[in-house]
Amino acid sequence: TKPKLGLSGRNYGRVVYEALKGGLDFMKDDENINSQPFMHWRDRFLYCMEAVNKASAATGEVKGHYLNITAATMDEMIEGAEFAKSLGSIIVMIDLVIGYTAIQTMAKRCRNNDMILHLHRAGNSTYSRQKNHGMNFRVICKWMRMAGVDHIHAGTVVGKLEGDPAMIHGFYDVLRGTHNPVNLGNGIFLEQDWASLNKVMPVASGGIHAGQMHQLLHHLGEDVVLQFGGGTI
Repeated sequence: TKPKLGLSGRNYGRVVYEALKGGLDFMKDDENINSQPFMHWRDRFLYCMEAVNKASAATGEVKGHYLNITAATMDEMIEGAEFAKSLGSIIVMIDLVIGYTAIQTMAKRCRNNDMILHLHRAGNSTYSRQKNHGMNFRVICKWMRMAGVDHIHAGTVVGKLEGDPAMIHGFYDVLRGTHNPVNLGNGIFLEQDWASLNKVMPVASGGIHAGQMHQLLHHLGEDVVLQFGGGTI
């Protein structure tokens, strides 16, 4: 949802409703939407799910909203996930910065409760976009697939999170493939057999808009979630 900060829970829910009723399939919280004094997480969850249900009734279509359960402690995140499920949500989201143990814990809990886990890659730039230290984002894609998340923001080729098309293809191959042969052009230097490990749905987001659909589908294929954010409203 954009604008993402400064809205009350009620006004935030109104934006969600208008966007879903207008034709979008889903909306989502952004990475820094968790629980602020002017919009407590519980209020946001209630208003957002009310918006989802009203939009579904008005359009006759399946709608959804990714509720960000990122918080300071595991107890708070588990509480948020359980509350989201009690309201009828089938998907929640977390930020990469919560750490790998927390990510795996939430992935396991979501799977046990038939919920989808969306991972925002907030914080990755501190160690995956630097030229002189850290690691390539491809490694994070592999880790998160092994951790058990269902979605991850994986680059767009065009837009804010743009990158070399071949490199982005390599990210998507690692997330969606059952077997990755060596492909030096895409940055895959070692053969990888994923056996029965679940795939991850890559998400294209960040500074993209509907006018770039032809480019996005050409580069990324159709097995991708396209998030247009501020380019929609």
